[in-house]
Amino acid sequence: MFLSKIVYDNPVWTWLLAAAVILVVVVILIFLRRVAHRRLVAFANRTVTKVDDLVADLLGRTRFWFLTAVSLYAGSLALTLPPVANRVISTIAILALLIQVGIWATALVTFWISRSVKRTLEEDAATATSLAALGFIIKLVLWAVVLLLALDNMGVDITALIAGLGIGGIAVALAFQHILSDLFASLSIVIDKPFVIGDFIIVDDLLGTVERIGLKTTRVRSLFGEQLVFSNSDLLNSRIRNYKRMFERRIVFSIGVTYQTPYEKLAAIPEMVREIVEAQEMTRFDRTHFKEYGDFALKFEIVYYVLVPDYNVYMDIQQAINLAVYEQFEKEGIDFAYPTQTLFVSPQQASTAPPPGQTA
Repeated sequence: MFLSKIVYDNPVWTWLLAAAVILVVVVILIFLRRVAHRRLVAFANRTVTKVDDLVADLLGRTRFWFLTAVSLYAGSLALTLPPVANRVISTIAILALLIQVGIWATALVTFWISRSVKRTLEEDAATATSLAALGFIIKLVLWAVVLLLALDNMGVDITALIAGLGIGGIAVALAFQHILSDLFASLSIVIDKPFVIGDFIIVDDLLGTVERIGLKTTRVRSLFGEQLVFSNSDLLNSRIRNYKRMFERRIVFSIGVTYQTPYEKLAAIPEMVREIVEAQEMTRFDRTHFKEYGDFALKFEIVYYVLVPDYNVYMDIQQAINLAVYEQFEKEGIDFAYPTQTLFVSPQQASTAPPPGQTA
């Protein structure tokens, strides 16, 4: 009978049974994954918790090849196979499992890091920056472990491999020194924290808010809206001004009045400006001086401090001071100077002598 015929140490009906098991198992697993994922997504959209979102995401990341490998292993259990074949099928199943576990673990790390960064970004941007770098290190270690376990399962002597990688690492480091330079610069930025995510920095003539600190580059959103990309090693070699670390702003500005201003009003200007500055909240007055005789103005220099680093607060205060100074000068009849020139014409007597060559 055909079904009882022996093919590779197994009856034909056993091969058919194994094929049926593989087909049924893979169909059932795919169906269960799709149905469970669809229902979990719908349920997660109606709740505010994030655990169900995580479970739905993990289900969505379950790969078809992993389900196929599981089905292949299940079907092989119905057969009597040579040790080599059993070892190959077991190796394939274990490799698929290791890679799938790596994908699930990566999703878990990403989920944890993203939640932690969002929670701490407003309170402590430095911690958020460190968490982002920690996430990369965890993923790197995770996949390194997956790779070593996979090689070990394939019969590779990982002890000799690690020793060989140590020697080969020198050659790799020389070949990729620029990339490694940026990588170590990234670690230096994370550890030393010259700036963190959310800081407003100026590098040479470029300025903006730090959005992301990556392994090779740092992304900065400029005031004009475009994204600036800096190499990490270039950043550490540059002079960086971090305005987010500013405790207070020192403001210096000047005003000029006309030379026709009477002495009494000229002498009253420093005290007048002092009262205006001190009337503003979040300021500390430093000094006002009649600084110099300019080309067309008598110039006063005013120095004060804004007690908070916020640029918008500084501009609001400076605007209030400018308006108050204008109003006070208008009341006192003090004129602001602007570029002018005075031309003095000296009259001369007309000459009565006859032109050369003529007689009177």
